[in-house]
Formats: sequence, C-alpha cells, structure tokens
Amino acid sequence: MKAPMKTDSRKQIGVIGAGACSSEIRALAEVVGREVAKRGAILLCGGLGGVMEAAAYGAKQEGGITLGILPGTLREEANIWIDIAVVSGMGHARNALIAQSSDALIAVSGEYGTLSEIALSLKMGKPVVVLEPGWKIEGVYRAKSPEEAVELAFRLTEGNGKP
Repeated sequence: MKAPMKTDSRKQIGVIGAGACSSEIRALAEVVGREVAKRGAILLCGGLGGVMEAAAYGAKQEGGITLGILPGTLREEANIWIDIAVVSGMGHARNALIAQSSDALIAVSGEYGTLSEIALSLKMGKPVVVLEPGWKIEGVYRAKSPEEAVELAFRLTEGNGKP
C-alpha cells in the first residue's frame, strides 16, 4: 500500500470583500491577489464576484492557485478565475469555512458578510489585516497598501502572531 500524500504546506490566504465593488476597490483586490500568488500561497475566497473575482484574477495573472468556497450548490456559480470550487450549500454560513480554512485574512473593503468573516476569524484566533480605508475593529491589523497587507498577513502567520 502506498503511503498517503502529505498535505500541501502552502499558506492559504483568504481575501474577503463585497460581491460588488467599485473599480478602485477592484484594482486594490487585484494587487492583493497578485502579491499572494507571488509568495506561493493559495488564494482562498468566497468564489463569486467583486473583490473575490478581482483577487482571483490577480492571483491567476501570477500563475497562482485559487480556491473558492461557494455559498450555493453549483460549481458553475464560481467566477472564471477559480481553480477549485467547493460548494457548501450553506449560504452566508460558508463564511465560517472561509475563516477556518485561511491562515490569515485580508479584508478589501466589504459589507456585512465581510464583517462576519472578520469576526469569525478573530474568534478563531486567525490574523486579520484590513486594507485602508476599512473598519476600525479591535484586534485587526491595518495596512495602507495591498503590498503591505500581504506582507503583514504573511508575517502574522509565521508563528508568533505578531507583525
């Protein structure tokens, strides 16, 4: 019998934000996605439009791997930049899966769904970086640029939880 394959050791960085966003927010999310892929991490998101699609697009531009955890039951609902679509059938409750499966999360703007992912992540002890402008929430780290957000997210996953 063959030994089981080792679990992929690449980091999974969650990029969260609204399903519909402005062109300015879209541009920020694309840069976040590119930076995540440049560092060899898997980009994890909700798999739909807006920030999720822009970040996945950015990651694909750098040859990265994208994973979308979808709220519904059809893989076809994923945006075209998602490599691996996980159907949850859980609606907004899928946010808990995104939070739990990410080593760190980066919030690029967002709405109440994003806020729930931030809260769940903090409750689970996961580092959260908010890209400015963003919510002022105790326990999250703030970044002034997409590059700084990704750098901070990676530093926070290095073991001690401090930047």
